[in-house]
Parts: sequence; C-alpha cells; structure tokens
Amino acid sequence: MSLDKKNLLLYAVTDRRWLDGASLLEQVEQAILGGATFIQLREKELDQERFLREAIEIKELCNRYKIPLVINDNVDIALQMDADGVHVGQSDMEACDVRALLGTGKILGVSAQTVEQAVLAETWGADYLGVGAMFHTGSKADADAVSFETLKAICTAVRIPVIAIGGISKDNILQLAGSGICGIAVISALFAEKDIRAEAAALKELAMHTVDL
Repeated sequence: MSLDKKNLLLYAVTDRRWLDGASLLEQVEQAILGGATFIQLREKELDQERFLREAIEIKELCNRYKIPLVINDNVDIALQMDADGVHVGQSDMEACDVRALLGTGKILGVSAQTVEQAVLAETWGADYLGVGAMFHTGSKADADAVSFETLKAICTAVRIPVIAIGGISKDNILQLAGSGICGIAVISALFAEKDIRAEAAALKELAMHTVDL
C-alpha cells in the first residue's frame, strides 16, 4: 500500500495495557470505526509466535477497512505477515538497513527528535516521520521532549510528511496548529479510554483543525 499523507491524520499506536477484558483486535476495530486512519502495531512483550498471529489478524482487519498497518520495530514480523510497512526509532535498526530489507514497495516510518535526524531519515528512504515527545507521556517514559519550534523546523526541513507524537490529547492537540504536521499519533488518548470509538471521532475532528493537508 502506498502512503497518502491523508492516511496519517489520526495515527493510532496500540498498547495492550488497557485491554481490560477486550481483545486488541476489538479495540483496533473500534478505533478505525471512530476515524483512525493508520494503525501501528506496537508489542514489546509478546513472543514472536503470538506477535505473528496477532499481526496477521489485525492486518486482515485493516485490509477490510483499507487502513495501512505498520509494525513497530520488528522487521521480521512485518515481512512474514506482509505488513504495509515498519516504523523504527532512533535506537532501533538504521533506516537505510530497514529500507534495504523492505524494498521500495513498503512504508517506512522513522522517529526523529532533531532536524539532523529528520533529514538523515528522509535521505535513507523514510516515507514519513514521527516527531516527539511533544508533551509529557507515560507511554514511553524515556522519550525526550521536543519543542514546538523544533517540530516546525523539522516540517520545514523535509519533504516527507511529519506527524507529532507523545502525550497528545484532546486538551493540547490544538497547540500543535501551525507547525506543519499532517497528522497526530496517539496511544493512551485513544486506547486508555472507555469509549475508543467516540474518542477517535473527537480526536479526528480536532486533528482536522490542527494539521496542514
């Protein structure tokens, strides 16, 4: 699946900490029904076999709704189950190496915190950037803070789409308006909520007033 930057408007990153009796598949479907436009499957604790089974299920779901699915960090899983792509951080495999493994037909997302990282990721074949953390976040305790000015500078420095991530919620999303981003990525603001579908709809509405499309 090729990347249209409109797909990045509401980028949902999974986290099983808030399943509370539901399945991740059910939660992802509720997010999509509410308006999520892109899914990143992020698993830090599942073994490879369980991760692969889950990834295949969620890929079938995303295919049904025509929503892109990328796998966080795990290139092997992404290749095995034919994900739409992979997202890697600065401490993971180098973007150029991931691109070599994926080939040209897959989506590659890269996390960046500086203009230098962003420009290098674009040079190495990234299709989009995830920049943050924009606000304090409990989802990734070691995430470095990124200022609004740096976010805006990154958006200016690269030609590929940029999404903001890290502590974004309905209360602060509009603070990112004017930065040049084309979407927002959320974790707890979506999956920690009781009514995921309603939260996705509300976040998407706010995102449309925040992004540059």
